Amino acid sequence: MPALAVIGGGVIGLSVARRAAADGWAVRVHRAEPGASWVAGGMLAPHSEGWPGEERLLRLGLASLELWKQGFLDGLPPEVVTARESLVVAVDRADAADLKTVGEWLSAQGHPVTLTNAARDVEPLLAQGIRHGFVAETELAVDNRAVVEALAAHCERLGVQWAPAVGDLTETHSADVTVIANGIDAPSLWPGLPIRPVKGEVLRLRWRRGCMPLPQRVIRARVHGRQVYMVPREDGVVVGATQYEHGRDTAPAVTGVRELLDDACAVLPGLGEYEFAECSAGLRPMTTDNLPLVGRLDARTLVAAGHGRSGFLLAPWTAEAIAAELRGEPLPETAYMAGASAR
Repeated sequence: MPALAVIGGGVIGLSVARRAAADGWAVRVHRAEPGASWVAGGMLAPHSEGWPGEERLLRLGLASLELWKQGFLDGLPPEVVTARESLVVAVDRADAADLKTVGEWLSAQGHPVTLTNAARDVEPLLAQGIRHGFVAETELAVDNRAVVEALAAHCERLGVQWAPAVGDLTETHSADVTVIANGIDAPSLWPGLPIRPVKGEVLRLRWRRGCMPLPQRVIRARVHGRQVYMVPREDGVVVGATQYEHGRDTAPAVTGVRELLDDACAVLPGLGEYEFAECSAGLRPMTTDNLPLVGRLDARTLVAAGHGRSGFLLAPWTAEAIAAELRGEPLPETAYMAGASAR
């Protein structure tokens, strides 16, 4: 039985490990403390995350969303899915113009969304005065922490072994193949990988008796040019996420937290009565073109990193791409994109 070492125990590393174990590999996952996967929003949202100029990322996201629905959820508890639909809204005229741009761009790509000038008819919890938006009916959201825990449990059932994090690829020499899937730390193992950390604060608000009910769909909004999202969970709402470069600092900043709270309450005023349950910050592994680095680096080393804000969305596609590479049958170039700088 061939041996595979996966470096990284987030959603990408665990997805790759689970797929390889199902294919008959003896898999060992080298994992450290929870990283970006633990503080993610868990949105599977290629349409509402889309932006002109990112056509390739949109195609990847749509393909991966279908994989979520066609079998990736097998072996995971059904309750990991927390929402089925996204509503994207605008607070002012400039925000509405941005949404119109995105809507027209999606239509041009052959993926129209349902535009509305009566957003409160779709979601009555919205603030008065919010009218413009669009609905992405096919999108999902998952509980990020429940998914990570369920993937780890499924890996164990498939015989995956756990090992400590490594600081050098020589520490995985006993494996036939190694997959680098440790996010922002990937360049420390393979210098030159164009991955940098991008910080983002995320809040968790817990529902309390007497508060407005939980939204039933993901609510995304543009608030005076800033983006904010509110993702339902079983006991509350995840609010995120700021995005800026500040090295490897993961301390939540007052400015970021204040903006998130102000923007979230400007969209859903009732959130102001929820319990402020948690504040954290994560580091997204970003690349220069926002496309992930997925593919072969040399005869014994593959990379699956640099997923930026799309780690959960692209996890199934990444697992399939790595599985195909391990079989010696890489996915066709139209669907398979390792960053050129990773080769």
